[in-house]
Amino acid sequence: MNYNEKKDPKLQMMPSTANGQAKLKELEARGNWESKAEYILTVMGAIIGPGNVWRFPYLCYKNGGGVFFIPYVLFLVTCGIPLFFLETSLGQYTSQGGITCWRKICPLFEGMGYACNLVISFSATSYIVILAWAFFYLFSSFSAELPWASCGNWWNTDSCMDDSKQNRSTNLTSRQNTTLPVMEFWERRVLNISGGIEEMGNIRWELALCLLLTWVICYFCVWKGIKSTGKAAYFTATFPYAMLLVLLVRGVTLPGAIDGIIFYIYPDISRLTDPQVWMDAGTQIFFSYAISLGFLTSLGSYSSYNNDCYKDCFYLCLLNSGTSIVSGFAIFSVLGFMTYEQGVSIEEVAESGPGLAFIVYPRAVAMMPMSQIWSACFFIMIILLGLDSQFVGLECLMTSVVDLFPTYLRREFRRELLLLAICTICFILGLALVTEGGMYLLQLLDHHVCSGTTLLLLAICQSVCIAWVYGESYTAYREFNQW
Repeated sequence: MNYNEKKDPKLQMMPSTANGQAKLKELEARGNWESKAEYILTVMGAIIGPGNVWRFPYLCYKNGGGVFFIPYVLFLVTCGIPLFFLETSLGQYTSQGGITCWRKICPLFEGMGYACNLVISFSATSYIVILAWAFFYLFSSFSAELPWASCGNWWNTDSCMDDSKQNRSTNLTSRQNTTLPVMEFWERRVLNISGGIEEMGNIRWELALCLLLTWVICYFCVWKGIKSTGKAAYFTATFPYAMLLVLLVRGVTLPGAIDGIIFYIYPDISRLTDPQVWMDAGTQIFFSYAISLGFLTSLGSYSSYNNDCYKDCFYLCLLNSGTSIVSGFAIFSVLGFMTYEQGVSIEEVAESGPGLAFIVYPRAVAMMPMSQIWSACFFIMIILLGLDSQFVGLECLMTSVVDLFPTYLRREFRRELLLLAICTICFILGLALVTEGGMYLLQLLDHHVCSGTTLLLLAICQSVCIAWVYGESYTAYREFNQW
């Protein structure tokens, strides 16, 4: 008897009629979490990703330091936790994935489920390319000297300037006619980026192989459903915290670290009057908590009916935000060391998004003793943070599709074959993103498909559906029965 069979009244109190037995078999065939820990760790993996490391610290620094916590906490309390709880309880109540759950709530809004899964599909195809880059950097870290630490490599140009202490005076003057080795490694070795989206160029086969490796790992993490997803989460959701702790301890012990931390949290009260600060705080909550993607609904659908999901949601939200804050100390302590070593200002190195992970931070670790070790630790953390978000999204997509056609897909090996087909198609489509012009296509998908506007619209629609349409219908039904 597993975790849910012990506690779930839907399984213990199912009627002995033919219809009740059929429902019981459907729930058993669908599967359940083996333990509460598997559920918590899997949701942790879904909501805690690279964005906690490379987006939140920069937003905090850019939007007034410690003052940014005011709008962030406000949106956390008014939007983040309520919507997180709403989606989780929706899945737990209906025991259905992100599409079929709306049939039990309000069939008119079933299109929202298809929209969420469409966003997941685009996101899974594009987001995984970042992991391919991280694998490339990880493999490059196992060399006698980090390849982005100096010029003189076959991909460097004549304008490459060695980023060393001897060039501090040059760094302080002008860089208009020079390029850094870490930038040339990123643009010419990793991406070999073309002049524009109209020049897609050839496939970068080294990146394609890294992309294939990532898809293979994701497939075997998801192929047995939550039985394999939950087991994989024990490692992928916890080990990044060990890496983050190592990087934090190393960062705060570096010279100049305190200056970077001050830049990170120094409060600027005047920024509260800037609307952009409030927009950034709200957008970060939606992105960081995976709201309106169907993740929480699908994962919650495998929980027991009487599980205390409110307590789970509250603690998971606090853990997510706490991870973002701690990541800021780890990142900006290293950036402070970098400004100390190079004599540059923090404004020149503080950056958000992939630029932090693949340009700024690699440049910083290249200055440390035993730089290969710290580089490997950082990229292992990025890979694991991204992997669990990736395979959880894939699992949620599979859950929605299997719940749509349970009779056909809950038979032996059919689910595995469907997953193989999805992974293969996404890999083939993703090859366009590892071409020489793939970076431009990736930016289009990121800004116009998986954007904050899309998530905000879906969040408004699902709130209206559940709180107003379903809520009013349920109230009218109860009043009618009482009458």
